[in-house]
Amino acid sequence: MTEQAQQQVSKKARVISIPEAKEILSKIDPEKTDQIQKRTMDYLLKFSKIEPEKAKKDRKLLMEDCGLTIEEATELINIMPKSQEELRVFTAGWRKLIPTATVEKILKILNE
Repeated sequence: MTEQAQQQVSKKARVISIPEAKEILSKIDPEKTDQIQKRTMDYLLKFSKIEPEKAKKDRKLLMEDCGLTIEEATELINIMPKSQEELRVFTAGWRKLIPTATVEKILKILNE
């Protein structure tokens, strides 16, 4: 296997939250960033609502305790809904019914 093929195989896509993306990009020297990285960092600074460690912990709890997929849990962490109504807007797009008890548990996890 060529070196280029090995590099392509070793790169795997994974779902990360806005706080995690901010943490990754913040490690890059601002003097060495391109225009896209600068704009992305600007967006991440504006919309990151919690610390990366809390985002990882909350995502794990949402998946284990509430039965959400990694994509669903990450979406909620990125948005951080504050009410049942706001949360229902997003869960409606998932095309699955989330019981009220689970919605309350989700909000409790996100607001801790």
